Amino acid sequence: MTWMELAGWAITLAAAFLIGKLVSLCKLPSILGWLIAGMIFGPYGLGLLSQNLMDTAFYNVIINWMQVAFGIMLGAELIWRRIRSYGRALVVTTLTQSLGTFLVVSAVFGVLFHFTGIPVWLGFVFGSIALATAPAPALSIVQEFHTKGPVTDTLLPMTVMDDVVGIAVFFTVNALASKIVTGGASSWAVIPLMIFLPIGIGIVPGWITGRLLRRVKGRKAVLTVLLAGVTATQLLCWLVYTWPAAGLMPNYMLAGVAFSTVFSNMIDDEQLQKLTDWYSPVLGIALVISIVNLGAPLDYHLIIGAGVYTAVYILSRAAGKYFGARFGATVTHMPETVRKYLGLTLLPHSGVSLVFTGIICQTLASAPQLAQIVQGTIAAAAVINEIIAVIAAKKGFELAGEIRKGLRKAEAQNPD
Repeated sequence: MTWMELAGWAITLAAAFLIGKLVSLCKLPSILGWLIAGMIFGPYGLGLLSQNLMDTAFYNVIINWMQVAFGIMLGAELIWRRIRSYGRALVVTTLTQSLGTFLVVSAVFGVLFHFTGIPVWLGFVFGSIALATAPAPALSIVQEFHTKGPVTDTLLPMTVMDDVVGIAVFFTVNALASKIVTGGASSWAVIPLMIFLPIGIGIVPGWITGRLLRRVKGRKAVLTVLLAGVTATQLLCWLVYTWPAAGLMPNYMLAGVAFSTVFSNMIDDEQLQKLTDWYSPVLGIALVISIVNLGAPLDYHLIIGAGVYTAVYILSRAAGKYFGARFGATVTHMPETVRKYLGLTLLPHSGVSLVFTGIICQTLASAPQLAQIVQGTIAAAAVINEIIAVIAAKKGFELAGEIRKGLRKAEAQNPD
């Protein structure tokens, strides 16, 4: 890592901010500009944000801290006294949209592979990658447009549950794929560990932070306690995943969600509202850096070479998310706007898909032709889908009337 590489990263972030502002003038989410900036200035573009820098421990510590930081927005929505009223509906709808996506994508690719001579079981690999939702893009839209309403209230806690379901399904399929390809035994114990370990990591710093937040007053003191808690959670995560849980895939965001869920349930609603308002600038910075990092590994050249598999993946995943969410919201009698538009807000995907693709390709190392199919399809889909998904997610909030409501509320609170 050199000073020139750090300067390149700084220039990339500044450019992302400016491009985001330009994109917002076109009535589109700023996140689209941040993603485009990541692709343009990343390793596959101008290289100002170099792969060498992205591989350093310093860079990854910063990114991991940011993941814990934006996990706070999700955890702050998991207030037990609030979610009791729609807890069953939330669980059912999460399962129908996530498992529905898994089944739809797996079935479509299974049929396609049956007629093209590719092992049918590889369809389940695509399904297991497809079901997860990347939370950062939706969070950035909520943050930018101050969305407020049933869709927002459902989406934010759902992204946490969706992450848990995605981990469970993906690593189950990954274990089965490993057994098929290598014939070796797989450790099923790692699956619940992947879910509950980061949650356990976040509980202790969350409890300590909650105790401190009950005692301190004022913006400066509250932010000091909160940022110290984020840092403590990130460091504890790093220690655990370095030793004794080395080799497991760390989930800093889920640890951040657990951290903030604990302290959010220890303070009253008025204090929590002040905290989230004061924390908003930090969250904005965390989202910009995280989204640029999300866009940097996306090779925009893949758009040209995208084939049938990529188109099938994008369309079948979108169908699974939209109709799965609509079915779950309908049978649980959720508000009409949730039934119609929640599925559109669940389409962002790329960060999770690329992580899962890297893991499954290692599993399929002894079958390189299958690994190549997965890698090529998902990499191209990540670029195309993320651009479409961000626009669709914003449109979903707009059709639900939650952007307009949110902006009116923000203007009323800040008349200047």
